[in-house]
Amino acid sequence: MWKFARNAVVFVAIGLALAGCSSSNKQASRDPFAGKGSPVYPGKGPVPWGGGRYHVGKPYEVAGRWFEPKEQPGYDKKGTASWYGEAFNRRQTSNGEWFDMNRLTAAHPTLPLPSYVKVTNLENGREVVVRVNDRGPFVGTRVIDLSKRTAEVLDFKHKGKAPVRVQYIGPAPLEDNGKHLIAMNKELDRGTPMRKMIAAADRRRGRAPAENVMVAEAKPKKKLRKEPEAVAETVAYAPPAEQEAQAMEISWYVQLGSFTDAGNAQRARDQFSAVWPVQFIELSGAAGPVFRVRLGPISSKADAETALVDAQAAGYGDARLIKTEAVQAALQ
Repeated sequence: MWKFARNAVVFVAIGLALAGCSSSNKQASRDPFAGKGSPVYPGKGPVPWGGGRYHVGKPYEVAGRWFEPKEQPGYDKKGTASWYGEAFNRRQTSNGEWFDMNRLTAAHPTLPLPSYVKVTNLENGREVVVRVNDRGPFVGTRVIDLSKRTAEVLDFKHKGKAPVRVQYIGPAPLEDNGKHLIAMNKELDRGTPMRKMIAAADRRRGRAPAENVMVAEAKPKKKLRKEPEAVAETVAYAPPAEQEAQAMEISWYVQLGSFTDAGNAQRARDQFSAVWPVQFIELSGAAGPVFRVRLGPISSKADAETALVDAQAAGYGDARLIKTEAVQAALQ
């Protein structure tokens, strides 16, 4: 059963459509920032989560078609989904957020922004909750445009399009670093009714972490296996003896990735610290420090797989499971 986030190239002609709109003789209120001409995020590293505004908007015209944004609490529609990615990556969305093609987001022509919808791929049953923060699609009869990552989760990226069911859940929080979206997908995985998902995610988002995540110093370790450039390691959140004991007792970790920028690694750590225990590992290599972030230790494979889905849903597409034996080898 595909639930949570276990669940294009969209040749979204937004830029062309908006160009057509600008030449129209009809006057229409158009959503700002939509399309290829919208501002590009000026900073380096991951674009910020959230930070936009609640927005419905006035009726607007694109390529001869009129769209009327409005509150639609009972929205439940089947149709074709497409996906969009590189051409719009890191650009500003219609409500002022920044688009990251590796996060679970979507564009819809009329639903309030930002909001949550449940999208089900009708060909394979995979389903996922996504954050709607942009306008589109404006091509044919497509009902929703999904980020590249969402298309991968729903397993239709290679096809470009898929028949889907889109069900409105409710408004999404403006300020979210991804944890609330993760919590929403946890509720989907648990079978929580859609009308109760947001309240349940609110409670889960505020839950204390399973372990205290205090940073502790550790003595340098021997060279890591499969990391020939690393000559020292500092492991956060537990003294070395406790870490080695945990490695003997716990079966699974989820490795989010390795970062050369400490700020990006810290953001990855903080993003999950209220949901899973986290390890923050600093490696000293020839090219400078490398920061590795892992979720764990996690006692069961089932929970670890859930953590892996959380990581992938938050945009860490290269996240992977690591067995205890692998961690033990790294600590030797």
